[in-house]
Amino acid sequence: MLTIKRVPTVLSNYQEDAAGCGRNCLGDCCLPVSKLPLYAYRVERLPAVVSPSQGDLPSDFLLNTLLFGQWEDRMNRGLFRYDVTACETKVIPGEQGFVAQLNEGRHLKKRPTEFRVDRVLQPFDSTKFNFTKVGQEEVLFRFEAGEDDTSCFFEIASVDKGVPPNVVAINVSPIEYGHVLLIPHVLECLPQRIDPESLLLALHMAVEAGSPYFRLGYNSLGAFATINHLHFQAYYLAMPFPVEKAPTKKIHIVQGLAKSLGVKISKLLNYPVRGLVYEGGNCLKDLADVVAQSCICLQENNIPFNVLISDCGRRIFLFPQCYAEKQALGEVSQELLETQVNPAVWEISGHMVLKRRKDYDEASEEYAWRFLAEVSLSEERFEEVKSYILEAIGTVEAEKDEMDSKVNEEESFPAVSTFPESCLVLL
Repeated sequence: MLTIKRVPTVLSNYQEDAAGCGRNCLGDCCLPVSKLPLYAYRVERLPAVVSPSQGDLPSDFLLNTLLFGQWEDRMNRGLFRYDVTACETKVIPGEQGFVAQLNEGRHLKKRPTEFRVDRVLQPFDSTKFNFTKVGQEEVLFRFEAGEDDTSCFFEIASVDKGVPPNVVAINVSPIEYGHVLLIPHVLECLPQRIDPESLLLALHMAVEAGSPYFRLGYNSLGAFATINHLHFQAYYLAMPFPVEKAPTKKIHIVQGLAKSLGVKISKLLNYPVRGLVYEGGNCLKDLADVVAQSCICLQENNIPFNVLISDCGRRIFLFPQCYAEKQALGEVSQELLETQVNPAVWEISGHMVLKRRKDYDEASEEYAWRFLAEVSLSEERFEEVKSYILEAIGTVEAEKDEMDSKVNEEESFPAVSTFPESCLVLL
């Protein structure tokens, strides 16, 4: 069994509590009788509809009014372990535009634990920290499917005993402004594993937020998830991620699920971590289904991975990775190990969260590229994993002769920016 000593980031102020309740928590003892704020989102989303329906709410209500307002309230109440808004951030000079942040506070107040890295799927363990132990003061609101064609907000709403609640809570060790956790069906105590329903929920949140600067991410076990309780992370950073600007090459599909549902699959080009990009679909559920089946394939084949939900839910990046395995086998250089940087979804996307002043001051594009290249599968292994995924979603890739006949069609695509041209971030 491969194991490495891990000092996980503390996500909740109750993470180190081992005892029972005695407080207003998210467990069966307290949550069913609670009355938390509720955001009910519109269920049906066509690809062209990438902003919240107006209804009685402003289009930016979820992000700018509700999430940011509640998050700043918790900051003013002192619930975070440090002030992330005081962390230094800079764009590293170079073609890629990697973003570096000095976050020394994230390195503090951690507890040692044995973290198993050779199993992507592990059973939920109620004796370890999980989100039912979080105090309700850390919860911002519930996020549930609505019953009509508009999005609605209720300041106080009872929990329906027949519907396990989805909650949005603060990450008390934030990486960026507005850093939150989306916890699907919190009372069901689901392990960290993606399924179509949970991924669709995350896509709905990206759509409702309505900003390309608000992304959601997912880390599997073995790819630097630190809590084995199903959750996504999300935060706001007002600049493009380097991976969002990377060119892609379309994988030509001749038949299968992705083609029938209108989902386009591409490979990343000119980026240190090999990955797949999914976009399109006849509706949001179609996109979620194809990506979820791809993730399930990786889970069942015990391949660690990270997911980035980008561009208001239009694009999803999937990164199979092997850094933790290399680390356990002693194949990562001491220089990289000493940085104590864990390459989870944000780092892979190009937002490098550094824990030492020395690493921040000396950060370069060459370092970022070299570090992320250690995360990536080799070209040969990536092609093998890609074939697993395409087979799992019942998709047939065009043969070489067929692809050659398409030489005049779109083959590689430069990154298409959906970021406002007027928005220039100076750091």
